[in-house]
Amino acid sequence: QVQLVDSGGGLVQAGGSLRLSCAVSTRTFSILDMGWFRRAPEKQRELVASIISSGSTNYLDSVKGRFTISRDNAKNTVYLQMNSLEPEDTAVYYCAAKFRGAPGYGYWGQGTQVTVSS
Repeated sequence: QVQLVDSGGGLVQAGGSLRLSCAVSTRTFSILDMGWFRRAPEKQRELVASIISSGSTNYLDSVKGRFTISRDNAKNTVYLQMNSLEPEDTAVYYCAAKFRGAPGYGYWGQGTQVTVSS
C-alpha cells in the first residue's frame, strides 16, 4: 500500500517562494514515479511536474524555470520548490504516485492549498 501526505502550502505574495513536500509511506518509494498536480477553481487538474525513478523530470511549460521537482529516496519524500510565484499559480496542489508501467497515477495526497496574492 502507498500513502501520501503532502504539505507546505500557504499564502504568499507574487514573486515569493514556497516548497511543497510529500511524504510517502511505502517500502517501494525508489521505484515509484512521482508527480505534482494542481487544480485551480473552475479549471481542470493539470500535471505541474513529474519525476521518475531514475530522476528524470518533466514540467508544465508555464512553470519551467520557476519550479523544481526533486526526490529524496532516503527520506521517501518528493519536493516541489516553487519560485517567482504568480497569482495564476493559485490552486490546490496534490502529490501523486504510480508504479512504472501503470496507466495513470493511482495514489494521491490530500492536497495543499497554495494562494498567491498580487
